[in-house]
Amino acid sequence: MQNDTADRILAAAHSLMAELGYAGFSYADIAERVSIRKPSIHHHFPTKAELAVAVLRKHREGLIGGTQAIDKNIQDPLKRLGAYVKYWEGCLADGTQPFCVAALLAAELPGLPAEVAAELKLHFASLKQWIRKTLEAGVKNGKIRVQDSFSVEADAFMAVVHGALLASRVSGTCDAFREITSSALKKLAAARR
Repeated sequence: MQNDTADRILAAAHSLMAELGYAGFSYADIAERVSIRKPSIHHHFPTKAELAVAVLRKHREGLIGGTQAIDKNIQDPLKRLGAYVKYWEGCLADGTQPFCVAALLAAELPGLPAEVAAELKLHFASLKQWIRKTLEAGVKNGKIRVQDSFSVEADAFMAVVHGALLASRVSGTCDAFREITSSALKKLAAARR
């Protein structure tokens, strides 16, 4: 029961952070969503920073597990990047995760507690490492072309995906996300011989 409560708290916090950012939610909001009292939340997560770190750690673990599954199941590196994009498109379409919590919190980075900022940076380092490795594999097998260093290209791809999420949030539809990410993937595709 205790782990179930902690998991429900984490899920509510994740959802609230993705909707409102770190500064926009409180333990009272979580208590209302989970139907528990605030002291119960403090029992599991004594501080808001500890809760945010736990949410981000779980989010990063999901990212790592997801990208490992993509690598295992998809041989073509360009299609791997496409699968990552499709994941977010699906989240937008069904409303399960309308925005990347890490991307949203990145905008708040200067005001975040140090331990939350550190966990956030680990998330982006993990994502960048996977994108970079995927780009390198794609260039090596002739499926991807890059115009800059792998590091810059990985940062650019990350920025495009997160920017496309933002554009979709503003427009209220998946269309902007789909169009922006499709264009980015086309630019990475090596010319067919």
